[in-house]
Amino acid sequence: MMFKAPISRHVQYGIFLVPALIAYTLFTVYPMVKTFVYSLTNFNGMSKQMAFVGFNNYVQVFRDDAIVSALLFTLFYTFFSVVAITLLAIPLALVLDLNSYTKHMQRAIFFFPSIPSGLLLGYVWGFILSPISSGVANRILHALFNMKAVPWLSDPLLAKISSVIVHVWSSTGWHAILYLAFLQSIPKDYYEAASIDGASRWQKIRFITLPMLAPAMTVSVMLLVTGSLKVFEIPFALTKGGPGYETYTVTQVIITRGVSELQYGKASAMSIIFFLCILLITFVQFGKMQKREENLQ
Repeated sequence: MMFKAPISRHVQYGIFLVPALIAYTLFTVYPMVKTFVYSLTNFNGMSKQMAFVGFNNYVQVFRDDAIVSALLFTLFYTFFSVVAITLLAIPLALVLDLNSYTKHMQRAIFFFPSIPSGLLLGYVWGFILSPISSGVANRILHALFNMKAVPWLSDPLLAKISSVIVHVWSSTGWHAILYLAFLQSIPKDYYEAASIDGASRWQKIRFITLPMLAPAMTVSVMLLVTGSLKVFEIPFALTKGGPGYETYTVTQVIITRGVSELQYGKASAMSIIFFLCILLITFVQFGKMQKREENLQ
């Protein structure tokens, strides 16, 4: 009587990965390949006839005034959002970690702004920050300090700052909960030993908490960088990209050129360039953050 040899565990694991690999190929790899093909043509999204134009679309990308302005604003938005959220989320996580009777309610309150869509939040804040005198913020300022209407969304600099503020308000709680999860995994023995040695609360935070939160910071900053670079909803809902092209994001330009103006070839070239930029920035940022983790350990 013959017995079949048992299937290797590696083969079993590989079989379970096949569905995920097929889905990834269909929904990620294939669209990326098609996008690159379209970027080399004058495809308009409707006609089946398209001509090969080589890298002409890539050259045209850097001659587009909107993409240059969008790139500058996207970098501005990313830098200040990442810095502000990180500086606020870590102290907030320390506060939420305190053993109080209302700690669960506090965590829910701070986490809630991350639940609604960015588009909905943008429209709500667009009403609050309306640059006319009937805007909520302007009415409060006028009632308290008799101030004139502040052009929150019509002044180029204030519009950029307002977009960052809304993003910080909506995302700080989510990242604070992320830090809180890592914070609660730190062994209490470290703090007890530090207390025996006479360490102050600040010394415990500096020499125990912050180094142990390095992996959380790596994850948080990576998510913030990639999410901020791809941002679309909040700036679009607040200002529609105005005034002028001042708050245009790269994603908005890609959508506008491809969907609204039917320049699929040019939009595809923008997408490929943008993808490579995000890949490079993420790779460099992740490498530096990992080195920081190693230095702190």
